[in-house]
Amino acid sequence: MLAADPGASIAAIAAEAGVDRRTVYRRFASREELLAAIYEARVEAVERAVEDARLREAPVAVALHRYVEGIIGVNRKWPVELTRMKADETIRERRDALIREVDAFLERSTGEGLLRADVPAAWASSLLPQLMHLASQQLPDLGVAQAADMVVDTFLRGLGGR
Repeated sequence: MLAADPGASIAAIAAEAGVDRRTVYRRFASREELLAAIYEARVEAVERAVEDARLREAPVAVALHRYVEGIIGVNRKWPVELTRMKADETIRERRDALIREVDAFLERSTGEGLLRADVPAAWASSLLPQLMHLASQQLPDLGVAQAADMVVDTFLRGLGGR
């Protein structure tokens, strides 16, 4: 609901969840506390997806698909405004660590020939999240694995090694 309307009230959120707004306020003292819990849950889900992908040890093509599939699943489950996550220092630091982990994986992918070496690393690092976001939002009829197939295929055909 917050993805569709970031300004949704606690009363509207409670009604959508089928509970009284007092029930929401018993768990969360404020709207900001509710949002913080949502951002925390999203970051935890992304951390699990990165860990499950085994970006450091799995074969790069396998790790790439696992990562993309995991993130598309997270994006679909937690479709929250990402720029607001940057306001919380702890969440931002965890998010930045995840970005560094993925960037290291993309460097590994280039070193092993999965990605073209003549493409700036920043381009691959910027393009992959955008493709995953598009797949999460614009391919709702595809399962997570099928959407990941499309993202990986698009990513590698555009940036894949020759």
